Amino acid sequence: MDDSEPLRLRPVEAGDIEVFFVQQSDPEAQRRADFPGRERDAFVKHWEQRVLGNPTGRARTIVVDGDVAGNIVAWWQDGRRLVGFWLGREFWGRGLGTRALAAFVGPGQEETRPLYAEAAVHNVASIRALKRCGFDELEVIREGSDEFVVLKLG
Repeated sequence: MDDSEPLRLRPVEAGDIEVFFVQQSDPEAQRRADFPGRERDAFVKHWEQRVLGNPTGRARTIVVDGDVAGNIVAWWQDGRRLVGFWLGREFWGRGLGTRALAAFVGPGQEETRPLYAEAAVHNVASIRALKRCGFDELEVIREGSDEFVVLKLG
């Protein structure tokens, strides 16, 4: 992991959503996350209403050396607090997901415990980042032909 690149988390700004849309439109990113992309209008509506409009949610933009690298979000679902993150492909393989997650769940930040995450079984990089930040693997669940690892922090 390269700690020399400046990384910070900040509140999501309106212009970030367009960058997030482009990042989630990448077919390889969708395959790795095992998550289908949304059409532009549906994506923007989801972010404005479900993510930023959720009073119990927490969303941050991951900024690396002044560029929007991705996002990290926590939300309540079925009685569990979940966390998820997404990086643009040009930011992969540099340890940025691990660093962003560590900052997001650090002291004075997202302190809800337990905190859960799900990752596609083949998304080795995300699973590795979660484990490096203290998440433990609980189980593998199958939804149709999809398999996800459920991880828990604290």
